[in-house]
Amino acid sequence: MTSRLAWRSCGGFFDPQRKASDLQKSEEEIGKPDFWNDQDRAQKVLKQRSRLQSAIDKAEQFQRDVEDAAVLLEFAAQDDSSLNELQTVIQRLEPEVEEAETEMLLSGPNDARDAIVTITAGAGGTDAQDWAGILRRMYLRWAERHGFKTEIVDEQPGKEAGIKGTTFTVAGDYAYGLLSAEAGVHRLVRLSPFNAGSSRETSFASLFVYPEIEEDVEIEVNEKDLRVDTYRSSGAGGQHVNVTDSAVRITHLPSGIVVTCQNQRSQHQNREVAMHILKSRLYELELEKKRAETAQLEETKRDISFGSQIRNYVLHPYRLAKDVRTRHETSDVDAVLDGDIDEFIKQYLVLKSKAGREVAPPDTAQPPAE
Repeated sequence: MTSRLAWRSCGGFFDPQRKASDLQKSEEEIGKPDFWNDQDRAQKVLKQRSRLQSAIDKAEQFQRDVEDAAVLLEFAAQDDSSLNELQTVIQRLEPEVEEAETEMLLSGPNDARDAIVTITAGAGGTDAQDWAGILRRMYLRWAERHGFKTEIVDEQPGKEAGIKGTTFTVAGDYAYGLLSAEAGVHRLVRLSPFNAGSSRETSFASLFVYPEIEEDVEIEVNEKDLRVDTYRSSGAGGQHVNVTDSAVRITHLPSGIVVTCQNQRSQHQNREVAMHILKSRLYELELEKKRAETAQLEETKRDISFGSQIRNYVLHPYRLAKDVRTRHETSDVDAVLDGDIDEFIKQYLVLKSKAGREVAPPDTAQPPAE
């Protein structure tokens, strides 16, 4: 009885019945004779089936663990080995429950998509560029922890340290839904390693996230609305950096959106990737227009500077990472900067869910022009 009640209470997190129904529909579509006639559509269905099967497998394993825990609980009071095994099962269950609770909060139409992330250094000179580089590492480490695949599409190194800006993709289930909670300005306070007096400095960097659209989403882009420039890569060299004028910058004149790509092997590949990112950003722009009228959206735009941050990271005179929106905080700043940001993400998603609408971060401005 205990295990059935526990499983029933957790079923809402995983929703295995609905996922099983969706999986059956996918299987039926895959079984159609003309399934492979549309390769793009076929790949999308296969990806969806894989995601659903993974979720169902997770639910079944969770059910087995709950049932095992119920049995072990009965013997734990008299048997030390059962108690130790019960503790092992609980330790395995806790992160699964945390992950399931977070996924339950992701119900937007694009939340399950891959993400395109842009980080831009703001006010603070060399310190800000170094801070942007630290943020890049933080999010790449976070993605690695989740088993997500990342690829740096474009990057502009700083003059002395760090980066002026970077764009990278994050591929994995719910990558966009999770990372959208991190969009905004991030503020760092520390003793600067870039001046002789090691004075206390405040630096800013912004993060923007866009859903990576599927190929079957129609985004019309007129060639006459584009200005395409080619240039030599600005990277520091190495096997992954071009040494020819193959880097591509595409400017969408009506919106002012600028996309660059320099890490592919040829100008054609760089242009193809840049166009895909441009379409994703235009798609997100249209979604923003539907979520709020343009005038309301403009009112939320602020500079990448003091007063617009969503989170503060203080390394001196005390150590604290605190989210301005949710008030969630931790003194273990080193762990946060190493990618341990799941609790910050979850707390924001909970806040967003309670509000019953999208909670706009203090800053949704586009990165300033160079």
